[in-house]
Formats: sequence, C-alpha cells, structure tokens
Amino acid sequence: MQEYERKQLLERVGREGATVGADIPETITVQGEAIDLQTFVFEIKRRETIPAGERERVERAKKNLRRERLERVERIEEDDISRETGEELARSIVGIDRALNALENLGSTDLEREQQAKQAADTKRWMSFLQKALGREDTAASRGGR
Repeated sequence: MQEYERKQLLERVGREGATVGADIPETITVQGEAIDLQTFVFEIKRRETIPAGERERVERAKKNLRRERLERVERIEEDDISRETGEELARSIVGIDRALNALENLGSTDLEREQQAKQAADTKRWMSFLQKALGREDTAASRGGR
C-alpha cells in the first residue's frame, strides 16, 4: 500500500461522520473470539432498561471493541498490508465505531449533557487538528534553517 493510500484510510476512519450510513458488522472477531455483534447490539438496544448484569456485559463489550478498534487502526498505520486489506480494516473499524455509538447511547436521556459532550469532543478534535497543522509548520520552518 502506498503511503498516501494509508493516510486516506486513516483519515476516513477518523472522520466524524464516518459512521453515517454504515452498518454494524454481523460478526466480528475480537481477541480471537467471533462475536455476533449486530445481534448483540440490537438485543441490548431493544430493551427499555438494562439490568445490572447486562450493564457489566455491555461495558466489557465496549472495552473490547475499543481495544479491537485500536489494534486495527495500528495495523493500518504500521503493518505492511495490501490496499484491499486496508480497505477491509477501514470498513470493519467504521462498523465497530457504529456499534460503539449505538452502545454508548444506551439509556441516554439527558440531551443537554449529550450536546455538551459532543461540543467538547468537537472542540478537542479541532484543537488536535490545529496542533498538528501548526506543529508541522513549525517543524518545516525549523528545518529550513531559521
């Protein structure tokens, strides 16, 4: 895979609206174990309230999905993979993000708090973008012999 292709895939999985229209994968292998992810998410979301035992299961699933997502992003960043493998990884990452979004929104009824969290996340992403952009400019200027 070419470096520009790798960057495109990483940008795609990092994009805010990447999950719009994306499907939750039917099954996914996490830590070597196949999980019926789509069924799990739909079962959990169908319930009005989540019992305490199920809440622990959901939290554990979210933790494992986040870990799997990170591992797949790292494979795109660091491994010598083909374009096809990279595309497959990117699709699976977006699917994981879709499942995580669905699981994160369980029982969320405080719309104001949710909006504040979204604004804080947007601000954080913007600041990160600016730091990267400015950091690259500063590095390029210092290499230029200032």
